[in-house]
Amino acid sequence: MSDHTVKAFDEDITRLRGLIAEMGGLSEVAIQGALDALVKGDQKLAQKVIDGDKKIDALETEVDKLAVRIIALRAPMADDLREVIAALKIAGMVERIGDYSKNIAKRVGQIGGRRQFEPLTLLPAMGELAGEMVHDVLTAYSARDPDLAREVIATDDKVDAFYNSIFRNLVSHMVENPATISSAAQLLFVARNLERIGDHATNVAEMVHFAATGVYPPDDED
Repeated sequence: MSDHTVKAFDEDITRLRGLIAEMGGLSEVAIQGALDALVKGDQKLAQKVIDGDKKIDALETEVDKLAVRIIALRAPMADDLREVIAALKIAGMVERIGDYSKNIAKRVGQIGGRRQFEPLTLLPAMGELAGEMVHDVLTAYSARDPDLAREVIATDDKVDAFYNSIFRNLVSHMVENPATISSAAQLLFVARNLERIGDHATNVAEMVHFAATGVYPPDDED
């Protein structure tokens, strides 16, 4: 490859990484915004999260187009091709994280009797942990750090434990207080979306590990 071609390729890769970093930053803000709206019952903030998802979607489309252009024009090989393919897949996963945050925000106006629910104190803690996973995996992506990626994967067990605890709590609450079933079901939906955010952060971490090392982390990684 000529120096000009190499420079152009490097610029394309830098742009690709920048787009994913921007998507990731917006997804982190969306998670926190959705949880704040949930706890406060703030529908204006919830709507802001819902509207903001369009920007994440637009960035994913931009990543898709750039990745296809890089493959078509630069014909990357080996490590470079792995980098582009990983970016393409990661963008899709981050877009889904934004969707889960939007789904949480959509439930804000459907939860009544907020003070009755202990999970409303547990959900922010679960959300904070899921948000940290997203933050850390984006840091791992930026730094090409497979060790940090494996730490993110290990953290998912804690998010799952939160989900199981909240699920049991809400089911018990519904049995004891049938009038709260509708609101409790919405909170179960929120918990499930947070659990899925953790799963997608784990998937991103696996791709980061692959991009950095050429192999996926072991299945027994805890």
